Amino acid sequence: MNPDEIIIQALAEDIGDGDHTTLSTITASAEGSARLIIKASGILCGMNIAEKIFAHMDPGLKMKPLLRDGDIVDNGDIAFEVYGRISSILQSERLVLNFMQRLSGIATATNKLVKLTEGYHVKILDTRKTTPLLRGLEKYAVKTGGGMNHRIGLYDMIMIKDNHVDFAGGIVRAIDAARQYLEENRKDLKIEIEVRDFSELQQVLGHGGVDRIMLDNFSTADLKKAVEMTAGRFETEASGGINENNIRDYAASGVDFISVGALTHHIQSLDMSLKAIRE
Repeated sequence: MNPDEIIIQALAEDIGDGDHTTLSTITASAEGSARLIIKASGILCGMNIAEKIFAHMDPGLKMKPLLRDGDIVDNGDIAFEVYGRISSILQSERLVLNFMQRLSGIATATNKLVKLTEGYHVKILDTRKTTPLLRGLEKYAVKTGGGMNHRIGLYDMIMIKDNHVDFAGGIVRAIDAARQYLEENRKDLKIEIEVRDFSELQQVLGHGGVDRIMLDNFSTADLKKAVEMTAGRFETEASGGINENNIRDYAASGVDFISVGALTHHIQSLDMSLKAIRE
């Protein structure tokens, strides 16, 4: 679902048969302005979404951006001002805040991990642990914070995880089946496989046929050994139990990628508010 469809449905969900508070207290023709005030330090994200929300709500609303996505913000900064019918501003307010607070929270969390790994060649990846139908926006926020997107969905990469291996009958069978499928269907997709221990890693190294190896829940010492064992033949990715307290140790292993599901499913929204500009 594209952002415009999401916005249309989200506005309908919130407004229902009418914003009766605004309808009862604000004259329909009254005009005014408001500004988005940042209330915490972080990375700004969602300016384009805010602009789209205002446009869908009322084409007569005019948003004046004062900052851009990716900007470092702090308490008291003003991201934008919006002018037009007061009733339209009020009916847009919560949706704008919901999106911008969440997306800015994701960008901020991502940026923190990226900074913690500075000096190493590792890239920070997101996962598919996203809010249903909001994946595109949340993955955009990860990129805004300096991270990279992993696969977008089930369709743009072969990713053989533990359950695939177990149901397929083992590492070799799963890899061979994936390669045969790609050949028969004339698809050009990268193949990644998850390994849970050194035994599974040795099987992949001995068989080949993949582009990237995900080393799941390896300790930092074991990860370093595993990366050395690959000898640069495959891309390597670390996953599982990695957070801001230990990510630098994982980065030091020489791994190419670190994937962190918490970037999109366990974040704190960035505090901000939309306030009327009182003349």
